[in-house]
Amino acid sequence: MSIGNPKAATEYTGNNRVQLVKGGKPYFDLLLQVINNAKESLHLQTYIYDADETGQMVADALVAAAERGVDVYMMVDGYASKALAKCLMGELRKKGVHIKFFEPLFKSKFFYFGRRMHHKVVVADAQFALVGGMNISNRYNDMPGEKAWLDFGVLVEGEVALELCVLCWKTWKGFPMRMKITPCEEKKITFNIPKEEASLVRMRRQDWVRSKLDISKTYFEMLRTAKTEITIVCSYFLPGKQMRGLISKASRRGVKIRIVAAGRSDVMLSKYAERWLYDWLLRRNIELYEYEKNVLHAKLAICDSSWLTIGSYNVNNISAYATLELNLDVKNENFIKQVEEQVEKIITNDCIRITEEHHKKTRNFIIQFARWVSYHFIRAVLYLFTFYFKQRA
Repeated sequence: MSIGNPKAATEYTGNNRVQLVKGGKPYFDLLLQVINNAKESLHLQTYIYDADETGQMVADALVAAAERGVDVYMMVDGYASKALAKCLMGELRKKGVHIKFFEPLFKSKFFYFGRRMHHKVVVADAQFALVGGMNISNRYNDMPGEKAWLDFGVLVEGEVALELCVLCWKTWKGFPMRMKITPCEEKKITFNIPKEEASLVRMRRQDWVRSKLDISKTYFEMLRTAKTEITIVCSYFLPGKQMRGLISKASRRGVKIRIVAAGRSDVMLSKYAERWLYDWLLRRNIELYEYEKNVLHAKLAICDSSWLTIGSYNVNNISAYATLELNLDVKNENFIKQVEEQVEKIITNDCIRITEEHHKKTRNFIIQFARWVSYHFIRAVLYLFTFYFKQRA
């Protein structure tokens, strides 16, 4: 794939209020609050929904919402959430929650085999929304004796929540969506966010099959236009050829680039492949850090202390070509400062700096060979997963 120079963004909306949300208990407390405060409609779309304590807690809140008359729509990925207990699904349907699986297999003339819905989004009354990287599972929650994986999201109120509601309806109905107007557009909603609290926000989708390449364009825009600094926090960092080229160019023109990657990973093959790229990154003067405190699952990038992108998108070809992804881009000086403070605290307290000297100590011929094999194996698997996808107009 090659994406041309993106034009200046014009699709931001300004009547929005945003709040950073850290994963774990803070996120799930806020999620329950959003669900419990819903009055008319509620959409929940997630990649993983486990039938564990956290899954049951959220299910109870969804049932309570349905019982008080809220229209509740829950969509989960048909592959990643296939272990969702039938008893829990049956309980939800019986109590009035509408449930769909995003199909794990597509057998049609387009042969879209294996596509995944990687969204993590909740929208209440087309007015409030949560977008981030957190799935519904104990791993993303703070449990007794076990802290949540590191992750972030945003709570948004305003115009972009209405856009997210429309997207949820379109994903629910399938593409092409047959309804001319979605239910959340039928009722006029007025947002009155105080000017001093307002943020510019734009919804960003990644759906290669339908030529929605927004999130790739966001990262390319950052790398092409950055003047001073870019910080990328990513759990599975395996940039493709075009992204690597833009990283090199940005570094050569003096942009300081920092990558915060996972030290402990739930997918060790991916971690080995990432470490094969470390030599390439270090040769280009990229500041490289590994998060050591727990598993890193966050996905965000900050450009020039002026704007950021955050959501479900990982910097790799699975997110670029094979899955449906959802991010939000935000411009708000105070909000960006708050996020930067969180990231700086994480780098200072919970990360180790990967220097050339450190990297040399952790490698030998056997380890480097294993990393090389992992990198090329993952590239081959990515090709097998994505080569047959066809773009549709």
